[in-house]
Amino acid sequence: MPTVPKYKLKPLSVKTEKAGRTIAKLRKNAGLTQEDLAQKIGISRKLVTDYETGRLRMYDEMIIRFALALDVNTDVLLGLNTKDTLKSFPGLRVMKRMKEIEKLPEAKRKAILKTVDDLIRANK
Repeated sequence: MPTVPKYKLKPLSVKTEKAGRTIAKLRKNAGLTQEDLAQKIGISRKLVTDYETGRLRMYDEMIIRFALALDVNTDVLLGLNTKDTLKSFPGLRVMKRMKEIEKLPEAKRKAILKTVDDLIRANK
């Protein structure tokens, strides 16, 4: 039988999104499938699905494992870091392009990034 809390806690003043939804968004933004993420963490794809949908509640070690696999701070997963909100993450298309640019030789990479910088300045 669950115990009844002795104290009534005040509601949190931060607006948090369920960690599972955050994981799904971060995974998609990183261009990973559930299978890819599962392999990085060392769990099954079904467990990733269960965490993302909220069927399973994450405990401290899994929060850390997901954060490491997704290359984010644990605060981002928990919705506590306002500087790193999901809105600040680049979209999937941009991430895929950046990965392709990173594969290029340095001279070509610099030329592309200079062009992008010039276009951004011209459109401000």
